[in-house]
Amino acid sequence: MTKVIFSGLLLILITTGCERSVDGLEEAELSNNPNVFVDGFSGGLEYAVFQGAVLNAFQVDTDVTSDGIGSSMRFAVPDVNDPRGSYAGGTFFTTSPRDLSEYNALTFYAKATESVPLGVVGFGNDLDQNKFTAEVTDFRANTNWKKYIIPIPDPSKLTSEKGMFFYSFGPIDGKGYTVWIDEVKFENLGTIGQPRFEILNGEDQTTNTFSGVTTSLSGLNSIYNLGDGTDQSVNSAAAYFEFASSNTSTAEVDEQGNVLVGAQGSAVITASVREVDADGSLTVESRGTFVSAPTPTRDAANVISIFSDAYNNVEVDYYNGFFNGDGQTTQGGTGPGGADLIVNGNGVINYTQLNFVGIGTFMNVPSIDATEMTHLHVDINVNEAIQPGDFIRLILLNSVGDGETSGSFTINSNILLQNTWLGLDIPLSSFNGLNDRSEIGLTFFVSDNTVSDIFVDNIYFFKN
Repeated sequence: MTKVIFSGLLLILITTGCERSVDGLEEAELSNNPNVFVDGFSGGLEYAVFQGAVLNAFQVDTDVTSDGIGSSMRFAVPDVNDPRGSYAGGTFFTTSPRDLSEYNALTFYAKATESVPLGVVGFGNDLDQNKFTAEVTDFRANTNWKKYIIPIPDPSKLTSEKGMFFYSFGPIDGKGYTVWIDEVKFENLGTIGQPRFEILNGEDQTTNTFSGVTTSLSGLNSIYNLGDGTDQSVNSAAAYFEFASSNTSTAEVDEQGNVLVGAQGSAVITASVREVDADGSLTVESRGTFVSAPTPTRDAANVISIFSDAYNNVEVDYYNGFFNGDGQTTQGGTGPGGADLIVNGNGVINYTQLNFVGIGTFMNVPSIDATEMTHLHVDINVNEAIQPGDFIRLILLNSVGDGETSGSFTINSNILLQNTWLGLDIPLSSFNGLNDRSEIGLTFFVSDNTVSDIFVDNIYFFKN
């Protein structure tokens, strides 16, 4: 995350005077000040605006407060297409860490100009490691002041915390609104109990993978029962959890929740918080060494890359458009930069349940001008038995939605390879009907359910 410091709201500490040796001095105890914003800023608090947010969306308001005194925080959420920024978002943090381990919740009061979801609110974003973030995404505010409670997943972890409060509010149905927040502080409430924890949203999942692959555990939640009888779920950073593997030679988990797959075999990943077992598990089935596609060696000056670690890729809207309304079933293409597998630093797309899938380069990014290119390269590995009649058809669309033209090239079953990389250099002249290549916006892989599971790597245009 890139930060933009809103200097008008910073408390800048400047020290002057004689230097003093610290030899022999005891380390000072950290402050346990629970206050973030209580009728004003607590000491040492600073504010940073998130990238893309409106710089002055946050202001101090002395007219609207929860208790009629002091001041509150006012957040003006912009309309869609506001040139100043697309949302209101930022974090309040301290330069000196605080010991918050004696508290079990962050609480605040909030109201809005209308009934709206509160987007994302939480704590632990210190613009550094963000190690112990915790956030809630299901709060709603209306025109009445209401108290909100964010339970701390494990208070014992917050012995040196700088991230006091962060928020991110976006337009609703294209329109902006205003939110007021007041009395933000950490508390030790006696009405929070019955802790439950989840990994993978409490599901038992299985993944078939390879040695050297790194994947991240998602769906990490802490659920506490509040005094009104409701349960509050908190999206919780991996560092709150203690992870365990039934077979560390096959899979291990670091404190960021990254699963590193090792030797061939099976391992079950589980977790706990404060000695309470979390619901959910991940069974890792390692198939052993992953054989990567050959690394491209063509001169980058002659390449326009869509997906490859060997080149700088062009900007891409998505690697899976999820055209569900058109009957798409295909999964995959949703990891970092489209990579579903990262093997020893090399990303690979894994399309499963394949019937058709599109890679988009036309919505919010420039379309691809492949006029000077002569070929399309792609590496495909079919992860299942190949039957007569199986095929994968590649389709290129030019000028999407604006007098578009397209061309296709079909890879038949006698060409496809099972569990082996097939590298194809396809002349663009073989895409019949694609007479204009100046604005290529969609690259489709189509199998019509004949082939359902493939690895894809090194998708790029090149010229000889």
